Formats: sequence, structure tokens, C-alpha cells
Amino acid sequence: MHKKISIIVACFLAFACKSKSKDTAKQNTAPQITSVDVIIASPQSISNTVEVNGTVVANEFVELRPEVSGRLVYLNVPEGNHVEKGTVIARINDADLLAQLNKTRVQLELAQKTEERYKKLLDIKGINQADYDAALNTANGYKADLMYTQALIDKTVIKAPFSGIVGLRQVSNGAYVSSATVIATIQQVEKLKIDFTAPEAYSNILKKGSLIDVILDNNDSNKTKATIIAVEPQANTGTRNLKVRAVLQHSKANPGGFVKVYINAGENKKSILVPTNALIPNDKNNQAIIVKNGKANFVNVNTGVRQANFVEITDGIKTGDSVVVTGVLFARPKGSVKVRSVKELKNLAQ
Repeated sequence: MHKKISIIVACFLAFACKSKSKDTAKQNTAPQITSVDVIIASPQSISNTVEVNGTVVANEFVELRPEVSGRLVYLNVPEGNHVEKGTVIARINDADLLAQLNKTRVQLELAQKTEERYKKLLDIKGINQADYDAALNTANGYKADLMYTQALIDKTVIKAPFSGIVGLRQVSNGAYVSSATVIATIQQVEKLKIDFTAPEAYSNILKKGSLIDVILDNNDSNKTKATIIAVEPQANTGTRNLKVRAVLQHSKANPGGFVKVYINAGENKKSILVPTNALIPNDKNNQAIIVKNGKANFVNVNTGVRQANFVEITDGIKTGDSVVVTGVLFARPKGSVKVRSVKELKNLAQ
């Protein structure tokens, strides 16, 4: 009797274990459902103002370098002060050049006298034309040497090419300098320029004479107006951006400083916005995930204006579509998804 009961219990346990293993296998093979949060796509009012970074540039900037090598015998670098155009900044020792100049003058004087005598002899047929031409050529050669030596002497004097503020002195009087030596810098800061790059898509509004807003200091929210004076005609082949230059009047900014540039790309408009982290970038285009009939549908999208946390969708998403905003990385194409909640776009700002 006890043996029969033991056999019955053993059979029951074997059947229970087999049923449990089948249930576990079913659970393991069941498709995983990803929980996601979505927003309902709807037109939102956005400001069509483009924000880019820029750099302050001096109206004129020059590194003062000598054109010839030699020892400095005069140095006048009023650091941080204004100098007028033509002010002598430095002189290089030109004693050897002056000696050569005087020597050439003496030779020229003798050659000119010889040429005058030969001219009189030529008039009375005392010499042939070839002798006179040789004397004239010698005189002209000394004239050319005189001009060449004088040009070298002029190069020993470094002058301010324009009126501006002189920077810090880089050498001392008596130093040996060459064309690679920077004596000082000079900048014209009464009128400053702003250099910045902007997407090629805005080339229609980046025109000469257009006004832009500039914030010179991150700690100051006051905007200053600047006027576009030139646009580089060729876009950068790597970034597809255009380089733009604008003039900033009566500003106290320092050349080389960082600025924020705001470009008005037109009146405010209504467009579909999605959070930036809802987009999936790849080599060719951007994608977003739309939930339809409980499935994740990956769609290609075109983007427009970008803001701090959101991006405009110009194509690929329609009003009323359920766009996945959380769980993007876990969703799979045509995979099952469960909508956990519907978010409001304004509450997704980071």
C-alpha cells in the first residue's frame, strides 16, 4: 500500500515539474514589451532667431617686424598707448648702408662727369657712339645702385602703418633682429569687427548691410547692434557654414573676445518640436520613433531650427503622431511598445 502511494506521488511531482518547465519556456520565448513615454505632435510657436558664436576682431591689426636684419639702435614702443600713423617705432643700425650710399654717390659723380665729356667728344666726332653708350650705362648703373641702397636704408626704419594702440614690447634696444622678430603689435580698436559662422541655409538673410544682435559679455544680457559688411562667398566644405564679418561701433570689447550673435531669420512661426534626445542620428539622416498600433515605427525626419532642448521637425512627423521621448534606446523597429504616459512638451525642458 505504501509503495503504491509513493509511485503516485512521484508521478504527480514529475508532471508538476514538467508543466512548470513548459510555462518557464513560454515566458522566455514571449516577446519583450518596451515601456516608453510619448508626446503628441502638435504645432508649437517658435522664435526664428538663430544663435551662433563669434569672435571680436580689431579693425586693423599688424605685427611690427623689420624687413632687414640688424641691431636695434632706437626703440620707441609706448606700450598700451596710442600712436599716430607714421610714428617711428624702431631703427636698425644702417652705418654700413650709409657708407655704401656715400661711396655710390662719389662713383656716380665721376661717371656723370665722364659721360658729359664723352657727350662733347661725340658731338665733334671725337669718339664713337659705343664709347659714349658705355659711359652713359655706367652712370645709369650707379644711379640704380644709389636707389637700391636708399631703399635698404628706408627698410631699417619701422613706422606705424596706421594710427592705433601699441601692444607689449617684445624686444629690447640693442637686440639683433630679423624679419622673423616681432617688435610689438599695433591694433585699431576704435571700430571693432565681429567674425562668426552661420549655416548656409541662412545665406538669403546674411546680406551686406543687414543688422544682427550681439551680446559681448556672458554676464550681460544687453544686446548691441552690428552691421554685416561682408560674407565669404564660399561655404566651408566640412561644416557647410558661411563666414560672416560685421562691424560693431563704439564698443569697449577686447579683440579676441567671445560673443553671442543672434540672427533674425524671420517672424515667429508654428512648427512641430521634439526634444533633441528623441532623435536618433545616423550616417545619412535623423530618425524618430512613432508609436502606431502598439509598435515602434522608425521614421526619417528633416530638421530645421534648433533650440537649447528642442529641434524643429520640417518633414517626417505629422500633427497627432505619438513620438517616443523616453525609452528611445530600448525600442526596436516594429517591436512591441507600451505607452507608459503621455508627456507635455513644455515639461520636458532640461
